[in-house]
Formats: sequence, C-alpha cells, structure tokens
Amino acid sequence: MDRSARESLLDRDPDDPVRVLDDDGAVVGTVPDLSDSRLVELYRDLRLARRFDARAVSLQRQGRMGTYPPMAGQEGAQVGSAYALADRDWVFPSYREHAVSHVHGVALADILRYWMGDERGSAHGANVFPVAVPIATQIPHAVGFGWAAALAGDDVVTVAHFGDGATSEGDFHEALNFAGVFDTPTVFCCHNNQWAISVPRERQTASATLAGKASAYGFTGVQVDGMDPLAVYRVVAAAVERARTADGAPRPTLVESLEYRFGAHTTADDPTVYRDEAEVERWRERDPIPRLEAFLRDTGRLDDERVAAVETEVEATVADAVEAAEETRRAPPTAMFDHVYAEAPSELTAQRAALAALYERVGEEGFE
Repeated sequence: MDRSARESLLDRDPDDPVRVLDDDGAVVGTVPDLSDSRLVELYRDLRLARRFDARAVSLQRQGRMGTYPPMAGQEGAQVGSAYALADRDWVFPSYREHAVSHVHGVALADILRYWMGDERGSAHGANVFPVAVPIATQIPHAVGFGWAAALAGDDVVTVAHFGDGATSEGDFHEALNFAGVFDTPTVFCCHNNQWAISVPRERQTASATLAGKASAYGFTGVQVDGMDPLAVYRVVAAAVERARTADGAPRPTLVESLEYRFGAHTTADDPTVYRDEAEVERWRERDPIPRLEAFLRDTGRLDDERVAAVETEVEATVADAVEAAEETRRAPPTAMFDHVYAEAPSELTAQRAALAALYERVGEEGFE
C-alpha cells in the first residue's frame, strides 16, 4: 500500500468503520491484495479457530480443563489482524486471543496446556508474550518492548490486544500517552466486543468511540468492522506499515474492532443474566465465517469440495491438539517456583524445598 492510500485509510473519522464485505459477503470496499491461496488459508484459520473454541469449551465442561474464555464471534478480528504481521513482530495478548497467538506461531496444544494449568504452555518459542489475565497490563509491555526495539534499531512492530473494558484502566492511558510522546512502533488492537464481562459499552465511557481516545495522545484512531476479516487485515496492515521504523518516523495507531462475543465471558460466566438473546442473534447475522465463505464462493475461490476438505482438516488438527495436550505429563508442583525470580529469595527457596520433600513423600497421586 502506498503512503497516501495508507494515510487515507487510517486518517479518517473514527466513527466511520472500515468495511470490505457487507453482512452477506458482498464487496463494498477495497479487497486486500492477498493471493487466492492466502485468502483460503485465512478462511481455514477462521474455521479452525471456531472448532478449537467449541472443543475447548467442551473440555472445560467435562472437567478436563480448569477454565476457558471463549472467542466465538471474534475470530475475524483475531485472524485478520494476525495475518497483517511479519514473523519478526511481537504480539502481546490478553486472555482471549487464542487465534491471534496460533496464527503467529503458538501451537494449539500449548494454548490448551496453558488453560489446563500448565505454565509450559507459555514456553512456546513464538514471538508472543505470555497471556495477560489482569486487565490492560500487557499494553505498557507492548509499548516498552516497542520503544526498546526502536532504540536498538530493530525493525519490529509490537501489537497489543485488549478488550473494550481495558480502556477504563490506567495502564491503557499511560501506555498510549507514552507511545504518543515517544512515537513507539506499536499498534493497539482494541477488541470492542460490546461487553466487559457484564458491563455494556455505553457504561464504559462517554466518548463517542474508543478509537477517538487516541487523539488525546497525539496519534490516530480508526474503527473497523471487526466481523469482517478482510477489513481488519487492511486496517491493521496499514497500521503496521505506519509503525515500521524502516518507513521513517514510526507512529502508533489505535484500531477499534467492532465485534461481538457470541458466548460467555469465560466458562464461569452466565451471559443470559445481563444480555438479551435477541441481541446475540442480531450479531450472529454478521458472523465472520459465513460472510467470508460467501465472498470466496462468489469469486470462485471456494466450492463444496474445498469446504469439505477444510472441515476434515480442521477436525483432525483440533483432535490432534487435544490429544497432545492431554498426553503431556503434568509438571511437578515445584515448577511453580521455577520462573518467578532469576535469583529466588531465601523464603521461596525454603518453601520450594519443603514442597519438594512433601511431593517425594506422597507422590503425584497425592496431589491429585
């Protein structure tokens, strides 16, 4: 994308969401320059994310996983944004960005291991920081990493993912203020899924949009239809280009994706208590998967045979991930001490030794 086109896309009214496809998959904007095979891969990753999500919820309900935050409905924004990154870029996820993490290199089995309570699920070797469960704490991390990379002359963009509720946290404002002052190569991806647990969007802020908050910190915010994976790809790709140090002075961008979570906030939540099912059904009409599938079928990139092949592949991939995660031998309880400090204080060293002695005495079954 040339510079003028990029700036035209990003420097627009924050209350004018970017769209490529309408709710039925018809083209209403500029289709990104992706190959036919890449577009089908994007569709496959959407289907994979949806199947993985359903299976993970099922595992939790069966008592095979402790807890899990569903992402159904948000796959378009997650996969579309991840496709816009280079391998060298870094992702700073919250707790719901399973598809972002997987597309950027994290194995599905590792994602399951993490939610099964095994911290080794975070030791995956991809350019993805560990999951941040506290709200908004990963946003300053992304800014700090980006600033350090810029000072070192590294051509790296950092991308922070967070929900609309995070914009009510101090970490969000401090991070955006720092990014604006120091021009860090950071893209802020706000997944506005309309609900911060049980708090609706209109109770979060009096601002007309969340994207508009960027102007207070001296840079651009843009809204995108988060249920349109092609639109998200276009916008995030443009924001990543703007953040590149190789393009002169990098500038941050706040991208607000308008989307919806079809399921619960987590498996410990009951959304029927605070939202109307009619609202959910209205958003289901904008589901990113059938929307992209309709576009791919209409343009001859997809047919029944290819869809069936994708479905078969997705089922096998998720089944293999579940098997790999559940076959992993559980780490000893002393592993909780391993990565807390580079040099553990004496109190923790003593506690670890006491726990190790108990574990040796009662064995693995004693900790079941």
